[in-house]
Amino acid sequence: MTFDPARTVLLLNGPNLNLLGTRDPAQYGTVTLTEVEERVKALGTELGVEVVCAQTNSEGGMVDHIHRARHWAGVVMNPGAYAHYSIALRDAVEAIEAPVVEVHISNVYAREEFRHTSVTAPVVAGYVAGCGVFGYELGLRAVLRRAAEHRS
Repeated sequence: MTFDPARTVLLLNGPNLNLLGTRDPAQYGTVTLTEVEERVKALGTELGVEVVCAQTNSEGGMVDHIHRARHWAGVVMNPGAYAHYSIALRDAVEAIEAPVVEVHISNVYAREEFRHTSVTAPVVAGYVAGCGVFGYELGLRAVLRRAAEHRS
């Protein structure tokens, strides 16, 4: 597939998500990040888009990835713990044209109190939480729907 920003979605994962499959399987399951990425890429192919995957444990790295995708079809982002306090990440999401859908594997509202607040949620186009890794597939479908609504 030739790179076409209008048909490309960034799947961005934040801190500690590289440990999926081994980190707290009771909370996050046993599916690895590589498996998640493969599933989302396959769904992207079905839906006619290319999915570019990135993971970083760095707040600045996440901001850089979001900036690069600012004119793409959209961003599916699991900001991990940065959702709860990163104003830099919030500002990056707010600054770009591409719709962003925030995904969390666990139901953050059934967890510790500090996880109940997301500073990024008010500026995203959609929010998926508590659906396990299937939430990424829902996130891709949602971001493409938002992108289509934006174009029309």
